[in-house]
Amino acid sequence: MEDLNIHKTAVVHPSAKLSPGVSIGPYSIIEGDVALGDNVRIGSHCVIMGQTTIGRNCSIFTGAVIGSPPQIKNPKSNGNVYLSIGENNVIREYVTINPGTIEGGGKTLVGNNNLLMAYCHIAHDCIIGNNCVMANAATLAGHVILEDNAVVGGLTGVHQFVRLGRLCMVGGMSRISQDVPPFSLCSGQDSKIYGINKVGLRRSNVPPETIEKVRKAFKLLFNSGLSRTHAIERVEKEVEPCPEVEHLVFFIKTSKRGVCGG
Repeated sequence: MEDLNIHKTAVVHPSAKLSPGVSIGPYSIIEGDVALGDNVRIGSHCVIMGQTTIGRNCSIFTGAVIGSPPQIKNPKSNGNVYLSIGENNVIREYVTINPGTIEGGGKTLVGNNNLLMAYCHIAHDCIIGNNCVMANAATLAGHVILEDNAVVGGLTGVHQFVRLGRLCMVGGMSRISQDVPPFSLCSGQDSKIYGINKVGLRRSNVPPETIEKVRKAFKLLFNSGLSRTHAIERVEKEVEPCPEVEHLVFFIKTSKRGVCGG
């Protein structure tokens, strides 16, 4: 216990698993089924509960509530619902994250290197990839999927079962009720697609020739006036294949809620 830094007012269940270097601030509560990885830092007045695992080097700030029961009517729980948070995540003030539900598969998953700004909410059964950013008070309903490097603007609400594709960027105060394509810029109450996330692609070291292929695919998919089916056929015939375009087409083909439009 010498390498732990636990404030005298914190309440830590004796069954909780604390790894070396863990720090827990004043008045925080850590329940018995919680496991904290190396060098996890918990601020003041936080509550970590349920079957929750948090990977190494995560920072959790004042007032966050992690692992509280899903916010649904009559949640069923036989102890087999989980929340798994990866490594190097920054979880700012008053963020709330719920575990999975029995009906939804039992797990909420958060990857590595994500930034969740103050007052964000991640509901039950969500899957968050790596290197994602959720700005202040962004809210994900149940079963939402954020692929790697997705950015969600502040005060944005995302409908349940929606997917946000890799390297997409959603503007603040948007209403997202359908899937947001990978590599796109999306914003507004009507979830309009404004083009490709060129800055994000460049920052991710995507080659210029690949960015041009993605741009051509977007033009056919969202600005050609073609039906989505015909637009996909044109993309597959006319745009030189690359992993990014293939992922974009696969994402649209597998959408269950439909895809945000141009």
